[in-house]
Amino acid sequence: MPEIACPFRCVFCNQEAISACRQLPDIESAEAIIIRNLQSIPSDNAHIEIAFFGGNFTGLAANDQLRFLNLAQSYVKSGAIKGIRISTRPDYINQEVLSQLADYGVSSIELGAQSMDDEVLKASGRGHTAGCVRTAADAILKNGFRLGLQMMIGLPADNEEKSMKTAREIISTGAHETRIYPCLVIENTALERSYRAGNYQPLLLEEAVALSARLGLLFEQFSVRVIRYGLHRSESLNAGAYIAGPYHPSFKELVMTHIWSNIFKEYLMWPSADSIEIRTTPAEINYAAGYKGMNRKWLQQKFRKLRFVADHQLSGRSFIIQPLLHDYNC
Repeated sequence: MPEIACPFRCVFCNQEAISACRQLPDIESAEAIIIRNLQSIPSDNAHIEIAFFGGNFTGLAANDQLRFLNLAQSYVKSGAIKGIRISTRPDYINQEVLSQLADYGVSSIELGAQSMDDEVLKASGRGHTAGCVRTAADAILKNGFRLGLQMMIGLPADNEEKSMKTAREIISTGAHETRIYPCLVIENTALERSYRAGNYQPLLLEEAVALSARLGLLFEQFSVRVIRYGLHRSESLNAGAYIAGPYHPSFKELVMTHIWSNIFKEYLMWPSADSIEIRTTPAEINYAAGYKGMNRKWLQQKFRKLRFVADHQLSGRSFIIQPLLHDYNC
């Protein structure tokens, strides 16, 4: 959904350019999307939700909200999906809204917090305070919903210290999950005008990756799931809507590569052999080797031969490094 029902225009926001969505979809189009995607998802052990993203869902006209909720609820009742997820603004949450969402089977609510620093929120044109986020988050949790708080890094007036503070506050609210979005300069936004005037400088890609890795590890430590790093790939962004900033179509892979790079650089028990084997979980093996083999290439400067092996006995980011007993191609 494009930026419909948003009372403010954030300095970074141009949902039409990011999503290529220019109007609210009709019910027929929405149902076609649901059917198409349900046909493509294996149903075994899948947790499937219908999610409404892009605009301010709880700010939509009441009739529009009910049309979409009725559609989604029919799939909950049939057992085809597990729940409904919406994204909305913290200043459009109250008890009446939450009661209606619960009645229609909404299970997860994500708030665009973006920052928990009032100076950053004001400079970004958000139109709400950090206190408003806390109040809405508390109400969402008390009503039994799963809570997601989205954050952005590199916003106007932001810095690394403030971003880390935002993450710690997201953790302290009791949020179950988060998304980490680097701020980008998108065409036809106030931020583009500020950037071209020399008044705003976005994060470098390397800075955004390093900060996101640090944030991700903090969230992991407190069991807050990071369900997205960076914007989704977008034809509109690739076609010219993107002006500047740390955009990369494989941003998550870069972040995970950075985490593993630091693990390897801090590891002190490397074997003296010139050929080694590194065992990781299947889920982490590609990240350990690195985006486009970045970590592998670094390790090949230290060892003549190495191979990465998926080990189902390991968990998390645990790993085993040992000499290769036989000299063969890896």
